[in-house]
Amino acid sequence: MATKKVEIIVQPRTPHFVGDGFRVHNFIPSGYHLDMKRTDPFIMLDYNSKFHFSGTDTPRGVGVHPHRGFETVTIAYQGKVEHHDSAGGGGIIGQGDVQWMTAASGVLHKEFHETEWAKEGGIFQMVQLWVNLPAKDKMSPPKYQAIANEEMTKVDLGENGHIEIIAGNYQDQKGPASTFTPVNLMNAKLKKGGTAEFSFPANFNTGALVIEGSITVNGEEKVATDHFVLFENEGETFTIEAPEDSIVLIISGEPINEPIFPHGPFVMNTREEIIQAFDDFNNGKFGYLED
Repeated sequence: MATKKVEIIVQPRTPHFVGDGFRVHNFIPSGYHLDMKRTDPFIMLDYNSKFHFSGTDTPRGVGVHPHRGFETVTIAYQGKVEHHDSAGGGGIIGQGDVQWMTAASGVLHKEFHETEWAKEGGIFQMVQLWVNLPAKDKMSPPKYQAIANEEMTKVDLGENGHIEIIAGNYQDQKGPASTFTPVNLMNAKLKKGGTAEFSFPANFNTGALVIEGSITVNGEEKVATDHFVLFENEGETFTIEAPEDSIVLIISGEPINEPIFPHGPFVMNTREEIIQAFDDFNNGKFGYLED
């Protein structure tokens, strides 16, 4: 198989706050190389790099807001998040856990630092990824997948470390998340000197975010902490080597290749569908959720 080469290495942009609880670097969409079409089906990637929040009796976060047309995937590396939505989904995730919310036809949701964690405060580190839905599924019923770390498929790489599969496949082993289109989402947890090889179809949009440590890709491209790698859509395999203990989020998905029409919290295929989303939201069709 041919090597999948690095197209661009993206440094973290200046962080901004989402609500008062998430201090994020936005990688997708962020300019020519990382627009929604180029990284389809991944249409947003916000990364809350390590940040210390002081203790508070009023949990920080984001109040009630709507979504339609896609899925939100929140991956916890440090800290705890509490989620509630108008379709009845909700729960608390901590280190290593994932919450996968399918907004689809429309939900209201809110997300805050978990109450007890917020009182103590501490280091908070998370990724939120938005995964687009094909037109035929955008108006399907909302659903919620709570994926505890112990439920993830672990592929032992011996002295190199291990791979935690959230969705998709690695070495013929499958992750627990159900997806609407082919999506691979996994954490490579490599020990110092450890290596791992990945193979995805050439046309899949593929990237890697260095959460901890640093890596060398294909023996030549060095990637520092908090940097994102976008791969070319040629070749299938690439390797990463960790000169120090490292954690790397790997994403790879088949492009949906349909029109993308985003507006605020809605991602649809046409302007008319966006107008309908606002009408439905304003008319209470997304349900009710107490702020």
